[in-house]
Amino acid sequence: MCRVFKKHKYNKLSNSSTKNFKIIIISFLLLIFAGAFLLMLPISSQSRTFTSFFDALFTSVSATCVTGLVVQDTATHWSLFGKVVIITLIQIGGMGVITIGLAIITVTGKRIGLSQRSAMQESISAPQIGGIIRLTSFILKTSAIIELTGALLLMPVFCRDKNIGVVKGIGYSFFHSISAFCNAGFDLMGFTEKFSSLTYYNDYAYFNAVIMLLIVVGGIGFLTWNDIITYRFNFRKYSLQSKVALTTTALLIFIPALYMFMYEYSDYPMKSRILSSFFQSITTRTAGFNTTDLSQMDESGVLIMIFLMLIGGSPGSTAGGMKTTTFAVIFLGAISVFARKKDVECFKRRIPEDAVRNAGAILFMYMFLFLAGGIFISRFEGLPLMTCLFETGSAIGTAGLTLGITTSLSLPSKAILAMLMFFGRVGGLTLIYAALPSNESQASRMPLEKITVG
Repeated sequence: MCRVFKKHKYNKLSNSSTKNFKIIIISFLLLIFAGAFLLMLPISSQSRTFTSFFDALFTSVSATCVTGLVVQDTATHWSLFGKVVIITLIQIGGMGVITIGLAIITVTGKRIGLSQRSAMQESISAPQIGGIIRLTSFILKTSAIIELTGALLLMPVFCRDKNIGVVKGIGYSFFHSISAFCNAGFDLMGFTEKFSSLTYYNDYAYFNAVIMLLIVVGGIGFLTWNDIITYRFNFRKYSLQSKVALTTTALLIFIPALYMFMYEYSDYPMKSRILSSFFQSITTRTAGFNTTDLSQMDESGVLIMIFLMLIGGSPGSTAGGMKTTTFAVIFLGAISVFARKKDVECFKRRIPEDAVRNAGAILFMYMFLFLAGGIFISRFEGLPLMTCLFETGSAIGTAGLTLGITTSLSLPSKAILAMLMFFGRVGGLTLIYAALPSNESQASRMPLEKITVG
């Protein structure tokens, strides 16, 4: 009797999680196709003509998955309506479709059931279902405050620019603040030169600092910000996830920045050298902006950027990629093997075995799809492999950076990038768990036999 009850309980939990994963995927797909339909309309383009379905779909995928890869220059191709559609997709995609949906339900006064709370937990990678409504409210309020603050800080830059003006400057400020905080990488600077990103402000220290702060704040995760606001500077009281996310983020900013300062930008003036090194180090992990010509970088620099793009931001953030915690768990797992320790430990805590297994599975999925996509595009397009791997790493890491080949790719290659962007934003395990049945209820286990590895 007890065994039957236990099995029923596991099946119920498993079915609920599978349903939640499917809801997350379907929600993103519906948003993507709705966005594509709106972007196809003549009102969305400056020429007032229909935009091809695939260009609209690719843009919608990139915006919803907060990536930043584009096939049409955002500033020159899309009308005001089209730009509003794009920034709306970025906002919803960055916050999460489920988060926005529950916010609407809350405002209308409807009761939020257990299934909706469970879906919200899966959507933002919350550790527990308790307090999920409070956390949702915190996410929405914090996002609004940060984006508004970012816009106010950017207004002196855009409104004083004679090429933009005051009215447009206000719109530009909000657009770039949301895009930076959501780690989307969409920009409106194409009026200077198409697909130029933020190279126009390469030497503007104030502007660079604001954008970098918005990217970092959006990328460290709402759960981490909840700890920061609750415990302030008492780092010891932070959750293990917050400690790992903050530590890993800091290391992944300063170490690559030091490399770029020493080698990639060694011939730049000191001010530009410092700004470019830090900006490229920060933006590479899923933000998608760039202030220098990335096609001029050495292969070693390109490889480092690919590595950073694949890692991405932290769990429960607006960023994509494998996540900083995944990288940290894999690294710590290797350290424990080298030290011949039985457990994987960090900050005097033991990391669960299932977290280590999940990290390994995520790494395998990302590396397989990243390499397979890059090899296919290289063969199909006849382009250098490293260039194509940079493109697929940018897509699956939802970084949005490019070496300049996105617009020239054929339809099959763009389709691969679109699928990788979707995979990178929704999450590998979410897709796998939604597609495959769970075996948690399996009572029997196969015989154990050792195998030599390494």
